[in-house]
Amino acid sequence: MNARANTLLALLLMTTTTALQAGLPPESPAARDARMAWWREARFGMFVHWGLYSGLGGTWKGKSVGNRGGMEWIQHRVGVDTYTYAAEAIPKFKPKPGFAKEWARLAKEAGCKYVVFTTKHHEGFALHDSKVTNYDAGDVVGRDLVREIVEALRAEGLRVGFYHSVIDWHHPQYDFTRAKGLPYPRYASRVAVTPRDHSKYVAFLHAQVRELVTHYGPVDILWWDYSKPGAEGEFWQADRLVRMVFAHQPRIIMNNRLYRIPHIEKNDSVGRLTSFDPSQGDFTTPEQTVPSRGVPGVDWEQCMTMNTSWGYSQNDHAWKSSEKLIRTLVDIASKGGNYLLNVGPKGDGSIPEESVVRMRDMGKWLRVNGEAIYGTQASPFAKLPFDGRCTRKGDTLYLHLFARPAGGTITLVTPATTATLLADGRKLATRRAGDSLVITLPEVLPDPVATVIRLR
Repeated sequence: MNARANTLLALLLMTTTTALQAGLPPESPAARDARMAWWREARFGMFVHWGLYSGLGGTWKGKSVGNRGGMEWIQHRVGVDTYTYAAEAIPKFKPKPGFAKEWARLAKEAGCKYVVFTTKHHEGFALHDSKVTNYDAGDVVGRDLVREIVEALRAEGLRVGFYHSVIDWHHPQYDFTRAKGLPYPRYASRVAVTPRDHSKYVAFLHAQVRELVTHYGPVDILWWDYSKPGAEGEFWQADRLVRMVFAHQPRIIMNNRLYRIPHIEKNDSVGRLTSFDPSQGDFTTPEQTVPSRGVPGVDWEQCMTMNTSWGYSQNDHAWKSSEKLIRTLVDIASKGGNYLLNVGPKGDGSIPEESVVRMRDMGKWLRVNGEAIYGTQASPFAKLPFDGRCTRKGDTLYLHLFARPAGGTITLVTPATTATLLADGRKLATRRAGDSLVITLPEVLPDPVATVIRLR
C-alpha cells in the first residue's frame, strides 16, 4: 500500500473515531420495527456472488478443482498466495457492458424485492473504485462495478444490499495468525513472513466500508461475512464500525455475522435462531439448511444456493429443481423467514441459463401467488393435516398444498368461513364440523407445485 493510501486511512480512522465518541442513542422497539418493516414484508431476495473467482469457474490452470462446494473459495481450495491467484484470475474477469441491468431485470422478473451482492469476498478484491487499495475494479478493469449494479437495481425499484467480507486473503496486514478459526490459503501462509499489524488492517476495513456507505446513496442492507470465536466482534472493532455505518446510513439493516455465527445443527439451522442476540445484528442467517421451525420474535433470512456453489462453477451440475426452490420459499415464509436465493454469474457478468430458468419459474409462480408470500407471517398451526404449509396475513390464512390429500378434503380447526383458490378466485365448497372447517378440493389441483387456498 502506498504512502498516500496510508495517510488517507489514518485520516479516515481519526475522523470516524472523533465523530462517534458520543455514540448513538438507543433505538426504541417501535423505531426498530419501522426500520425493519420493508424487509419483513419482502420475504424474497436475490443473492449474487461475483468476483475474480467467477472467471475461473471452478477450474485452476485447466483442471477442475471439484464439482461440488463453494468455488468462490477457489483460492483457498488450491492454497495459492494472492499474487499467483491474481495473475491467473484477473485475465479471466471481463465484465461485459450492461451486465448489471440483466441482473436487475432478472431479479425483478423473479419477484425479488431486494438484491444482496458481493462488494468484496474473502479473496480481497473490491468491486468498487476504492481509494485505499489498487486491488479493486477501478484499478483493474477501469470501472466502478458497484455503482453500475446499484444504479441498475434502483432503476428496477429493488432494495440494495452489500455483502462485505471481513476476511481478506490479499491485504498484507490481515493477521491470519491471530484469526486462527478463519480460513487462509495454506501456501499463502508460507510466503506471508512479514510481521503483520492487525490494527492497520482494521483501519483499512473501516475505511473501505466507509467508502461503500458514503459514495452510493441509500444502502438498505449490509451483509457481513464472517466471524468465529477468537476472531469476532471487537477483533474487527465491531461496535465502532457499526456506529460509523449507522451514522451514514441510519435506515440500514445489518446481519449478525460481524460478531458471530451461532452453532449449525446438522440438517437444521434452528440453532442460529434460538441463540440469536439482537444486540449483534438485526437478523440472523441460516445457511443451506432450513430451520425445522421459526422462533417468534427472531428476524431471520435463509441463504441458499441453486446448486452447491455460491460462486460460478462450470463443473457443478447439481441443480435444485424449480419445484424444490418454490416449495423452499413457501416453507421459509411459513416459519416467518426470508429467502435469499443465490446466483453465481460468470466472469463476464452473465448469469448461467440454469439459474435464469429457475428464477423465471419463481417469478411465474409468485405473480399468481405472491399475496400468500409477501407481507405474511408464520403459520399459527404446529401441524397441518395435509402435505404443505400455511402462511398468515391478518385474519387471512393461506394454505399451500403440495399434493391433494386422500379423500379430496381438508379439515382444519379455524373460524374461517370461506375458501377460494388464489389462482382464479374460484370458491370451494365448505361446511362446518364443530370448531373445524371442512374444505372440498377440486379433482385436480391447479398447480402441481403449490396450489394456494385463501381462507377468510
